[in-house]
Amino acid sequence: MIDSQDLKMILSIYKDAGDDEIISTTTQNRFEEKKEASSMSEPDPIIATVSPRLSPQIAQKRDDSSASAAKSLEELKEALRAFEGCALKYTATNLVFGDGNPKARIMFIGEAPGADEDRQGLPFVGQSGQLLDKMLSCIGLTRETFYITNIIPWRPPGNRQPTPAEAEVCLPFVRRHIDLVNPDFLVLLGGTATKTLLGGRDGIMRLRGTWKEYTTDAGKKIKIMAIFHPAYLLRSPGQKREVWLDLIKIKHSLKEAGVTLKECL
Repeated sequence: MIDSQDLKMILSIYKDAGDDEIISTTTQNRFEEKKEASSMSEPDPIIATVSPRLSPQIAQKRDDSSASAAKSLEELKEALRAFEGCALKYTATNLVFGDGNPKARIMFIGEAPGADEDRQGLPFVGQSGQLLDKMLSCIGLTRETFYITNIIPWRPPGNRQPTPAEAEVCLPFVRRHIDLVNPDFLVLLGGTATKTLLGGRDGIMRLRGTWKEYTTDAGKKIKIMAIFHPAYLLRSPGQKREVWLDLIKIKHSLKEAGVTLKECL
């Protein structure tokens, strides 16, 4: 049964996503800028052609040894800086490693940095990251009480989706990242993170919202759940209901485990 705090959380998520009419039956995306209608036809603008910045021809190559040798998050970060097996490193501005509390009991893993993250060198600081922070605040979590990173630490050109090969070469560093943070709960944001860590043929539509068991390289068994990426929620606001149902499950599991949560403001 959904209690009053859960209802308050749901309303807050709807508000943050742009819904301010509870009587409306039409899904609206308020994050999408309205296109101004023009009554007069205008000539097409002249757009300069800019050649794209090409990635150097670097073989995608895993490096399990340097990842497993890292004894701390700082050492893992330096190992990634030295890693030359992923061409994305050479088209990105910054390495985007992680953010939040490295001693938190819950860890979130997304897909890859976007333009804002690439500029600042921190994960989830753009529009989707701000939405994620608001959603998590509704279940009592802040960056002081959770840790967050991505499968890919470098921005893919044009914010494209990472390829399976790019995710594969970064996987040893992701698994070591999980070992070093040592969470009790792991939440995967979006299809890329879900496919990379859980494998199998099922996509996030089938896997989301259910706790599963995940064994770390260190042998620890932890709870793992996949949920929709906040960027997907911005594009598909009709999925908000599924997101808050998953967040309620996460909140209740954290409470049962004795994790102290703030009240939804």
